[in-house]
Amino acid sequence: MGLFLTTDAAGAAASANTLVIIAIYVVLFGFLYFVMIRPQRKEQKQKAQTLASLAVGDSVRTTGGFVGVILDITDDMVIVEFGNNKNCRIPMYKEAIVEVEKPEDAVASNTETSDSKKK
Repeated sequence: MGLFLTTDAAGAAASANTLVIIAIYVVLFGFLYFVMIRPQRKEQKQKAQTLASLAVGDSVRTTGGFVGVILDITDDMVIVEFGNNKNCRIPMYKEAIVEVEKPEDAVASNTETSDSKKK
């Protein structure tokens, strides 16, 4: 009879250990989700929103570091004009755009800096 008590106690201990291990895995995966997956999805949504708001005349920076102005937009392509040479027009995918600056934002930041220089 003492044998049955030990196996019963051992089974309860094994069950408790299993629950602890499962709880550790749940906490670990929850931590990884909030540290790695959630910020990446948030960044993807922000980039998709930025690319959806592209307009002709916006100043953009590409993944290669080039800065230009958008001349034309199609479904997944844009034509960007680079530099002072008006003949340098390159078609590229929207995904190659890293940063977008609207013309209104550029004018507003220029007036703010000129106001601060006057004071």
